[in-house]
Amino acid sequence: MPEGDREEDPKEDPKEDVVRIDILTLFPELFGSWLGTSIPKRAAEKKIVSYHLTQIRDFAADAHKSVDDKPFGGGPGMVMMCQTVFDAVEYAENQDSRPATRILFSPQGRLFDQKLAEELAGRERLLLIAGHYEGLDERIIEGLSPMELSVGDYVLSGGELPAMVVVDAVVRLLPGVLGAATGAADETFADGLLEYPQYTRPREYRGMTVPPVLLSGNHEQIAAWRLEQRKRRTMEKRPDLWKRYESRES
Repeated sequence: MPEGDREEDPKEDPKEDVVRIDILTLFPELFGSWLGTSIPKRAAEKKIVSYHLTQIRDFAADAHKSVDDKPFGGGPGMVMMCQTVFDAVEYAENQDSRPATRILFSPQGRLFDQKLAEELAGRERLLLIAGHYEGLDERIIEGLSPMELSVGDYVLSGGELPAMVVVDAVVRLLPGVLGAATGAADETFADGLLEYPQYTRPREYRGMTVPPVLLSGNHEQIAAWRLEQRKRRTMEKRPDLWKRYESRES
């Protein structure tokens, strides 16, 4: 289960076979039910990954629990202050002796994609910093040197949704999470192509039928059909991916 109580999070001996994911946020309640469902829950139950939530506001220095202030030089919005974020990061990192890959969500960061998800799935510990408000004091980036990530060229209210995207994309790649031997290898983007079309019962619905090859039992023909469909879909729906795939294959 996710942990968010600062006083009930004793230092742990690292379990090297369990990936640790720390999430630092002002809104830990957003993660509780989500981490307790579907694939994130399954991964935790199998003891493949453990989640730990840290409330950044717990580290505010004043009685009002302030975490942000007006920007120097003027401007709109509020900026998250250094001290609370530094203290929260240092507290979370002290709970496990393994070094953490620090990740901060920012529109200025590297675009998150499947290749990066695979890279992060090879790390034994991730620490995700979900900022909020107008932004963060630049010294947080200078002093903590996190990997800056963006999930797309659009504006969100905070880093909580991007954190969920990264956790979901990474956790499903961990060995044993999906169960099947091939796991995530057959999914969209795994090799640069979109996924092939899928069908289940009934065989016919409102005049639409399942392609006969999928009912043939000939696994070699099915594999060839699926590859052809993946190529066709990618070419038609994502010409940018198809161009990249072609250049890699040539």
